[in-house]
Amino acid sequence: MLATMIRVCRVLVLALSCIATVQAAPRTVTPLDAGWEFAKGAPAGWTAVTLPHTFNAEDGTSLHFYRGAGWYRRTIDVARPGAGRTYLEFDGAALATDVWLNGTHIGRHEGGFARFRFDVTDQLRAGANALLVRVDNTRQPDVAPLGGDYTLYGGLYRRVRLVTAADVHIDMLDAGGPGVYFSTPQPDRPHWRVRVANDRARAENVAVTARLRDAAGKVVATAQRSVALPARAVVPVELDAVLADPHLWQGVEDPYLYASEVTVARAGAVLDRVDNEVGIRTIQLDPDRGLLLNGRPYRVHGVNVHLTYVPGKGTAVDDADIDTDYRILSDLGVTGLRFAHYQHNEHSYALADRLGYLVWTELPLTSEVNGSDAYAANAAQQARELVRQNFNHPSVFVWGLGNEIYKVDEVSGRVLDAMQKLVHAEDASRPTAYANCCAPIDGPQAMHTDAVGSNVYFGWYDKEFADLAPFLATNHAKRPRMPQSLSEYGAGGSALHQEDPVRRPVAPSRWHPEQYQALYHEAAWRQIEAAPWLWASFVWTGFDFASSGRNEGDGPGVNDKGLVSMDRKVRKDAYYWYQANWSKTPMVHITSRRAVRRTEADVEVKVYSNQRAVRLRVNGVDQGEQAAGGHVARWRVRLAPGANRIEARAGALMDDVEWTLAPASH
Repeated sequence: MLATMIRVCRVLVLALSCIATVQAAPRTVTPLDAGWEFAKGAPAGWTAVTLPHTFNAEDGTSLHFYRGAGWYRRTIDVARPGAGRTYLEFDGAALATDVWLNGTHIGRHEGGFARFRFDVTDQLRAGANALLVRVDNTRQPDVAPLGGDYTLYGGLYRRVRLVTAADVHIDMLDAGGPGVYFSTPQPDRPHWRVRVANDRARAENVAVTARLRDAAGKVVATAQRSVALPARAVVPVELDAVLADPHLWQGVEDPYLYASEVTVARAGAVLDRVDNEVGIRTIQLDPDRGLLLNGRPYRVHGVNVHLTYVPGKGTAVDDADIDTDYRILSDLGVTGLRFAHYQHNEHSYALADRLGYLVWTELPLTSEVNGSDAYAANAAQQARELVRQNFNHPSVFVWGLGNEIYKVDEVSGRVLDAMQKLVHAEDASRPTAYANCCAPIDGPQAMHTDAVGSNVYFGWYDKEFADLAPFLATNHAKRPRMPQSLSEYGAGGSALHQEDPVRRPVAPSRWHPEQYQALYHEAAWRQIEAAPWLWASFVWTGFDFASSGRNEGDGPGVNDKGLVSMDRKVRKDAYYWYQANWSKTPMVHITSRRAVRRTEADVEVKVYSNQRAVRLRVNGVDQGEQAAGGHVARWRVRLAPGANRIEARAGALMDDVEWTLAPASH
């Protein structure tokens, strides 16, 4: 069965429709998405809702979105509590969550982006069980994030379920992780670390077995150990195997995945099982050669992404919504993503695994930290959750420890140092990184991690387009042994704002012409491409996103630096610039296409393409063929009064627009 599902996943990789972890028969999983009631502020005035749900779906892009409590309740009907242990599992809830079952407070979780579980075995009873959940997205003084340029949506915005496992099982209370951690210290030496829990009052003897299956479902590596489990204890089990001729995960070129299957059995009867998709690859960040994937230089270029947003749903999205985003990213031609600025959901990591994207994922230590013991404990908790829940994903290649912590002081240094030690203790196989802004690359804030990224916006907030290359070169010269990347760069752009030819706008203004964003990225990418020692570069951002503190561009509460509009309906000109540079799929795109009303007859037609040459026609008249040098072809043409049809062709490819010449009246 597992092998069949894995094969289907391979076939449908672009359909992006398979689940990340196959739940096995020994566990009983009961979805709890339907049947909820919600009340805003206080537990009164209930309305029916279905999960996922956020109480900021409508106001998330307003300048004063609601931050406060949201209450959720539903009834869980249980015929009779079965044997084993039952857990209430949340895929994520923002920001602080308290849970009561049948009037008993069963736990609190602080942190808005990770999976968490509570053991509710002793609280469940036969018949109706009353579940009450309070979620609060108010700024919590000791819970990360304390700040950030993004709207912190509140609610049960990811799914919830009951999971029942045997008394002897793979650990369900390991910081929300799977309890199984797969690694390859050498590509042909798969290794499993398995946490086995015995919740019985007596000792047990079990067999722990790990199998690795190839894409065809064939078992290609096996390891087994007999383990004595003390009563009411969790025992770590190490398993090693040999894999002949490992098939490496090679990014977008060949994102090959194996299936890991781990079982716990007693006297031949399987008590528990956890299956995961895994990949085998090596990663090295070289200060001179950039990123080495499986020993070879590999260009990681892509975009930053926040949580997927859908109008009317906010961040309470389903897997199909995320699939839509990743199809857009596949069309763009990315080889990497930076998950800003917190842990994303399981489906996003699984899609990155299958599509071959390398992912920088990070802790929500954004803008501000504090020095309290409670904050340090919460940061450590979220770090463990991030690493353990995403350890098995081959797409994850770097752990981000923070982003733009503005105050450079002893407190921020102490927090970053603590995260560096903790994350390395959790996972020594991946490097750490920090996204540095507003401080020198050789200053104290950029000294705590294995690698560093720079967030810079030359030609948007300050300086000029051409200042990027000297900045990168100077940083490389200042710290020649530090692997460096460009973690953010970008400019605002509105499809509603058209100006051709364009002038430089004021960044914090209500005028963000689409043409200027495209010019910014043309200049930026040419300079980035000429710096192969960068181990990654990420546009800020893939999609427009909610940021309640902004009031600029074509509307309040939105950061419009995305290559794609927030509603996903418009791919801006800058999107096609990168598609021309990154994608191997043939394309041709006429820029400034939304500037449909023209007042000057003499205009430039600019076309992005990844083809050798492009031919242009205006009103059926051939304007000649131009080489698409540097992925751009240009013509000066004269428009006729009224409607003008413009066609660009590259072989069988064709794009067309209609511009209307209506000279300005004097």
